[in-house]
Amino acid sequence: MNLQNRTAVVTGAASGIGRAIAISLAGRGCHLALADIDEAHLAQTAERVASPGLRISHHQLDVADREAVASFPATVTARHGRVDLLINNAGVALGGMFDQVSETDFEWLFEINFWGVVRMTRAFLPYLRASDDARLVNLSSLFGLISPPGQTAYCASKFAVRGFSQSIGHELAGSTVGVTVVHPGGVATAIARNARIPRGLLSPEEEAERRQAAEKLLRMPAERAGEIIVKGIERRRPRVLIGMDAKIAAFIERLLPVSYWKIFERSRLQV
Repeated sequence: MNLQNRTAVVTGAASGIGRAIAISLAGRGCHLALADIDEAHLAQTAERVASPGLRISHHQLDVADREAVASFPATVTARHGRVDLLINNAGVALGGMFDQVSETDFEWLFEINFWGVVRMTRAFLPYLRASDDARLVNLSSLFGLISPPGQTAYCASKFAVRGFSQSIGHELAGSTVGVTVVHPGGVATAIARNARIPRGLLSPEEEAERRQAAEKLLRMPAERAGEIIVKGIERRRPRVLIGMDAKIAAFIERLLPVSYWKIFERSRLQV
């Protein structure tokens, strides 16, 4: 897929993988409509990718806001005229065993990680269909491949993104719209640092230790992950695995779909 002079919408573009995707796309001459709830850091991303000849816009958007998402395509097309790529990257994390996580927190995560993807897709799909060469790119996770304990909400949302992406990919087969689902492993972003933990579950010291331990597993630079994703888009890949941890996990899960977690526990593989 030739990305030059295409127009991409990227959510969660204020930092991490979203910012890295924006940088890689801009380097290929792709116009960008950048969206995030964090307006200050989003503006920094827009400044970083600005280049003569590129149309760059940035928009404060909460993907959990149904009405804001529904009206967003009109805002984007008023500025850019068309949309060829939709990259649903925005996401949050929530730690804790199922019986420790409140229904409110579970729903909060799903509104962003899953319903944000569904609503953005519904809003922009007519514009993607109008393009002669378009792609829908949804960010799942390593935890959309395997299901460790203590990640019930996050795994549920990322498996949902995976299933949604694969099914709509089959529905769009033969059209001008392709679908890519991305499974990043341990990428060095702020997701662990910003993860929500049920109130009162841990002491401040325990919470800090848990966040630090989680961050140690996030090794791949976000810039590298963004470049891998954009190369996957160029090659029209239906699935992109980011990092050796995601590749190993995907292989073991395919090999032992029921008992794979015992392998992780016995070998002390960290995910």
